[in-house]
Amino acid sequence: MQTLPGVNPENPHARRPGLAGWLLLAPMIVWLLLFVVAPMAILLVYSFCSRDDLGRVVFSFTWSNYARVFDPIYLQVLGRSVLYAAITTAICLAAGFPAGWFIARQRAAVRNRLLLLVMIPFWTSFLIRTYAWITILKSEGLLNATLLAARAIPAPLEMLYTPAAVMVGLVYAYLPFMILPVYGSAEKLDNALVDAAHDLGAGPVRAFSEVIIPLTWPGITAGVLLVFVPAIGMFAITDLMGGAKVAMIGNVIQNQFTKARNWPFGAALGIVFTLLFVLTYLALQWRGRRART
Repeated sequence: MQTLPGVNPENPHARRPGLAGWLLLAPMIVWLLLFVVAPMAILLVYSFCSRDDLGRVVFSFTWSNYARVFDPIYLQVLGRSVLYAAITTAICLAAGFPAGWFIARQRAAVRNRLLLLVMIPFWTSFLIRTYAWITILKSEGLLNATLLAARAIPAPLEMLYTPAAVMVGLVYAYLPFMILPVYGSAEKLDNALVDAAHDLGAGPVRAFSEVIIPLTWPGITAGVLLVFVPAIGMFAITDLMGGAKVAMIGNVIQNQFTKARNWPFGAALGIVFTLLFVLTYLALQWRGRRART
């Protein structure tokens, strides 16, 4: 069957963008070229460079920086970073999905107030919120004082500058980034589809796994990407709440560009970090296609 010019045969309601559409997209395209594509290209070039005896960057072609990434020390740091980011993502998903679903099921007035509560942490500086958690978790902090007053512990607990403190900071920082995308998908979900699943004999677990999860998967995917990838590269929380004792890949990259001044190796680590993001995205897309089939 013949289709009209500019009409997508797979989706007749979608039209190819004309000149006006490309003009509207132009600012975003320019922004991506200047602040995403160009920096990544520079990072890629630097990752194949080397340093001379004076520490200056020598533009050459070498794989030594990437070979150094696979040193057992850096692989351990990378593995720790992925593990912490995965645990952070799992906790945020376990807490954020019910919260996003609950908010989406409320009437408009209540929904807006609950969304406001989710957004309130963004009104305060990230560093101030992190220092607030330091005040809460330190030996003389609020949490220890409360537990001592309740006679729940005989002596103050050493919670600050531990892996647990880093996890608390990561979950607190990124939980809203899981709630909001899940809410966006859940808010568009038609309740009639869930009711139809129950009418056809599906129990709560089956309706959740075969109806709710596939239909809210775009929000889950966006939330996982917004939490997992930044959590791997986070260095401020690990420095402040981990006391620089829990090194992650973000800390190593920062040190290479500042203290060690080894820009080629830092660039190689950055490229590897970007590849982790790409692999995560591809894995989520593959899982999404399986969920839809």
